[in-house]
Amino acid sequence: MVVCPNCNHPNPDGAVQCEACYTPLPAMINCPNCGASAQADANFCGQCGFNVQKGEVASAAPPEAEIAMATSPPLQGTPDLIQIDPLITPEPLVGASFPDEENLPVPASAELPPLPPPSPPVMPSPEMHPVLVPESSGPKTQLQQQSAHLLHVQTNTSLELPQNLTVIHLGKQNDRIPPDIDLSGFPDAEIVSRIHADIRLEGDAYYIEDVGSSNGTYINNTPLPLGNRHRLRSGDRIALGKGDRVTFLFQIS
Repeated sequence: MVVCPNCNHPNPDGAVQCEACYTPLPAMINCPNCGASAQADANFCGQCGFNVQKGEVASAAPPEAEIAMATSPPLQGTPDLIQIDPLITPEPLVGASFPDEENLPVPASAELPPLPPPSPPVMPSPEMHPVLVPESSGPKTQLQQQSAHLLHVQTNTSLELPQNLTVIHLGKQNDRIPPDIDLSGFPDAEIVSRIHADIRLEGDAYYIEDVGSSNGTYINNTPLPLGNRHRLRSGDRIALGKGDRVTFLFQIS
């Protein structure tokens, strides 16, 4: 996985540009020491600390606390404390009297009247009947699920993407990977490969990638490199093959 240096979006291995912001991605190499992925312009491996430029393991610097303890002088013994005599000698209390606890006044809170006895529970009479409230018969609220469509520009035909699939194959009838959206009956379908492109659903986002077609896939008149994915947004123009002859508009409703 390659992390975009511009927006930190994780991209699949082998991608040459970010599928979120289209920023060119740095080249990746494998660490010769541990085999982990690292950027080609990095100095050290993020997993083992191996110097991928010089071919040696970086030595860890000693902690600052150990350096300070090694260079600081030994502590000297602390001197004994000097005892100081008090300036005034306290005198004991003689003849002090304290009030008798029995003669103290009783607080008002202690003379509260007793609580009345609890009242007996009220029993319902036999003639009382519970009132039943009927349930509301109004229409229930239904959540609307968004759907995606491909609008064929040349024939103004709308194709709805299957909502029960996370990978939707675009192409023509074949024995290896049958297409979920068959483009055999559209004009100029001869420029579309039998296994042309895939549309993937991840969460609420749709991505398209070319899976090795003969004539390529173009997004908004820009060729989509093999192995790269493009996040589709409503209004994107998808051309299967050269010449803008089999074109679709991606729509979300």
